[in-house]
Amino acid sequence: MAVINLTNLNFEQEVMRSDKPVLIDFFANWCGPCRMVSPLVDEIADEREDVKVCKVDVDEQGELAAHFGVSSIPMLVVMKNGKITAQNVGAIPKPAILEMIDK
Repeated sequence: MAVINLTNLNFEQEVMRSDKPVLIDFFANWCGPCRMVSPLVDEIADEREDVKVCKVDVDEQGELAAHFGVSSIPMLVVMKNGKITAQNVGAIPKPAILEMIDK
């Protein structure tokens, strides 16, 4: 499944109304650790049909980042049924990301 770029306009539909768990990657293009996590998030999007994978560029979507209280990046958030079930700040390996999703 393709990665979805989240904005204020599509957040409600893509995340809050999703019937699947949603992995959200808050990132910035200039962030080194974000560039390490991004390919792992892309792999998960390709491998897992049961998960919706989204990304938020904090420089472009400051309001959405503020809504989640993002103060450091990369920040990964897993939401199920409109509620945060897991979150992590900083670069983590793929198995740890998958563990967040499968909680």
